[in-house]
Amino acid sequence: MRAQKGPKGRIAILTGGGDVPGLNPAIRAITYRAIREGFDVVGIRRGWAGLIEVKRDQEADNSHAVMPLTKDLVESFARTGGTFLHSSRTRPSAVPGKDVPDIMKNRYSGEVNDLTSEVIANLEFLDVDYLVPIGGDDTLSYGVELERNGVPVVAVPKTMDNDVPGTDYCIGFSTCVSRTINLANQMRTSAQSHERVMVVEVFGRYAGYTSLLPTLAGAAHRCLIPESPADIEKVTEIILEDRANNPQRSATVLVSEGATLAGGEMSILGGEKDMFGHAKLGGIGQQVSALIKQLSPKYNDGRKVDMIAMNLGYLVRSGDPDSLDSIVPLVFGNLAVDHILRGDTGRMVALRNGRYDSVPIDTVVAYKKVVDVERFYDAERYRPTYDAFELQPMFVVGAS
Repeated sequence: MRAQKGPKGRIAILTGGGDVPGLNPAIRAITYRAIREGFDVVGIRRGWAGLIEVKRDQEADNSHAVMPLTKDLVESFARTGGTFLHSSRTRPSAVPGKDVPDIMKNRYSGEVNDLTSEVIANLEFLDVDYLVPIGGDDTLSYGVELERNGVPVVAVPKTMDNDVPGTDYCIGFSTCVSRTINLANQMRTSAQSHERVMVVEVFGRYAGYTSLLPTLAGAAHRCLIPESPADIEKVTEIILEDRANNPQRSATVLVSEGATLAGGEMSILGGEKDMFGHAKLGGIGQQVSALIKQLSPKYNDGRKVDMIAMNLGYLVRSGDPDSLDSIVPLVFGNLAVDHILRGDTGRMVALRNGRYDSVPIDTVVAYKKVVDVERFYDAERYRPTYDAFELQPMFVVGAS
C-alpha cells in the first residue's frame, strides 16, 4: 500500500456478493475521478473478507487483503466482466468460528463472532477516510452497520436480481436481462424443432424481475416469480394451451430460482448457508419441468409432452457488460465521489424515475424490494401485465 496518502484523503473500494458485469467499470470510474480530485485509492480484496484479514503491523505484508489502485491498473480491467478485486459473501458481524482469521482466534472463539470492531480498527490502520462498498442488499446492509458506527460510507448498488431498495436500477441487471432474452431466443429453435415445452431457470431469490422483464420482452410465454406461489396444475394447463396455439408447437416458461409451487418451499441445493443466512438455491426449474411433463397428458389428448429444462446460471453472470452496464457504473462511480467531495456520506447512489440520485444508505434495510404483484404481474395467467405503462420508469418496475 502507498505510504503517502492523497492530499484529500484515501478512498477504499470493495465488491461483495455475486459477481456481475459492470463491477470493473465502476471501480475504474471511482478510481479515475478520485485520483483526479486529489485522493488516493485502495482496493479491498474479497469484499468484507479482506477487511477482517488485515494484520495491523507496519511490517506485515497485507497484499492478500488490500492493494493500491492506479489508473493503469483499473484501465486494464475496465471493459471486462466480473471483479478483479474478487468477492465473497462474508458478513463481519456474523463470522463462523471456522472462518475467523488465525490471528484473531485467541480472541474470538464463539460459534458465530462479531468482528465489526476489528473491521473499524483495520480501516483506521489502513488510514482509510471513505469507504465505497459495491454490492447487493446483503453487502450494503453491512455498510449500513459501519455507517452507524461512524465510518463514512457511500454505497453503490449492484445485483442481477435488481432488488436493492431505493433504486430502480442495480449494476448487472441489464446484462442479465439481455443475456436471458438472447439465450431463451437461441434455445427456442430446439424447442420448436422438437415441439417441446422449454423451462428456463434464472436467478432471482426473492424478487422476480429477472424472469418478469424478459417475459415482458417476449422471451417466454409465462414466468413464475418468488412473489406469487404457482399452482402447477394451472401452469401446465396454460403452457400447453400456449403450445397448442403456437404454429411452431412449442412454449417457454421462465422460472426464478426462488419461485415456489403452492404449498411448497424454495428448492435448495445442499444445507449449508452463507453468513447472511442464505442457502444456495437451484432446481425449481427441473422440478417444474418434470411436473409439467407428468401432468401433460391431461391437457394434450392423453400424450406426454417432451421437455427441455435449462438453468442459465452463470451464463448470465459472466462475461463483459452490455452498454447500460458500461454507462451506469461510470455515472454511479462519479456520483459516489461527488458525495465524498461534499462530505455527504451515509448515502447510496441510485437511479430513480429515469434520473440519477441518491438515498440514505439505511434505505437498504428499510424494506424488501420485490415485484408488486397487483400492479405488474397477472398471478392468474403467470405473466406480466401489459397495461398502465404511462409514467412508469424505463424498466417498468421501479424503486417504490
